[in-house]
Amino acid sequence: MKVYRNTDALPVFTNAVITIGTFDGVHVGHMQIIRQLKEEAAKVNGTPVVITFYPHPKQVVALQKKPIFILNSPEEKYELMHRAGIEHIVVVPFDEAFASQPALSYIKDFLVEKFHPHTVIIGYDHRFGKNREGDYQLLEQEATKYGFRVKEIPEKILQDITISSTRIREALLSGNIDTANEFLGYQYFFTGLVVEGNKLGRTIGYPTANLEIKDNEKLVPGNGVYAVDVEVENFAGRFKGMMNIGTRPTVDGSKRVIEVNIFEFDNEIYGSNVKVYLKRRLRGEVKFNGINELKQQLGKDKLNAAF
Repeated sequence: MKVYRNTDALPVFTNAVITIGTFDGVHVGHMQIIRQLKEEAAKVNGTPVVITFYPHPKQVVALQKKPIFILNSPEEKYELMHRAGIEHIVVVPFDEAFASQPALSYIKDFLVEKFHPHTVIIGYDHRFGKNREGDYQLLEQEATKYGFRVKEIPEKILQDITISSTRIREALLSGNIDTANEFLGYQYFFTGLVVEGNKLGRTIGYPTANLEIKDNEKLVPGNGVYAVDVEVENFAGRFKGMMNIGTRPTVDGSKRVIEVNIFEFDNEIYGSNVKVYLKRRLRGEVKFNGINELKQQLGKDKLNAAF
C-alpha cells in the first residue's frame, strides 16, 4: 500500500480510475464504492486510486465548528482500504485554499493535472470548488474537453452510506455493538496507550490496563461494560477480555476512564499500545453497594465475556 500526502509528487498512475470521499468508517456502504472502483479499473487495465482528505472537510468549511467524532483514525482508514484491495491512497491536505479554488480550477489543476484520470467515479450529489459551485454536471461537461470518463455512484449506495454512518455512531454511543458491527462489516476497534491508574483492580483480583486514546477525535462508545478482544503491542495473537468505560461510581470516580481486564494475561505493559475490538455490551454502568458487591458482579461479567 502506498499513501501519498504530497499531491505535487504523485507518480503517473496507469489509466487512473479515481474516486473521492472522506470514507470515515470504511463500512459496508463504502465497500460497494470500492468494488465499483476496482471493477472499472479492471476493465481498462487501470489503477484504482482513492482520494481522501485530512483534516475532515467539515472542520474547515462548516459555519459552526462542532467537534467531529470519527469512526476511523487516518491510519485505521488507510489500513481498512488496503484490506479491501486499494493499493494507492492520496491524502489531500484540506485547507481554506483548497476549499476556495474555483470549480474549473479544481478540475483542471487538481484532477486532470495531478491524476490524468481515465475515469472519475463520484456521486450525483458530489460538490466541489469555491462555494461548492462544482457538481456532477460540470464534471461531465469538462470530461469531454480533457478526455476522461465520469461514472456515477448510484443514489441508493450514497443513501446507504449516510444512513449507515449515522446508525453506526448512534449504535456505538448507545452501546448497541451488534448493530454497529453489522453496518461496519467488522468489529469496531480503537487503540489506546496503557497509562498508570489507581491499581484498585489488582487488589480485588481484576487488574486492568488503563487506556488513554491519543486521537481526541476518535469516537468512544457509551459508558458500560463490554466483552472485547485485545491485541497487545509486542505480544502475538488476540486475548479475550472485558472493558469498562465510565466514571467508576462505586469508588467515587469522577473522571471518565477506559480500563480493560485482559484474561489469562499477567505482564507489565505500561507504555504499550493496546488495540481493543468490541464484541458486545454486557451491561450499563452501575453504582454498587461497596467493593464486595462490585467484585461479585465482575465475576459474572467475566463469565459472560469469556464466550
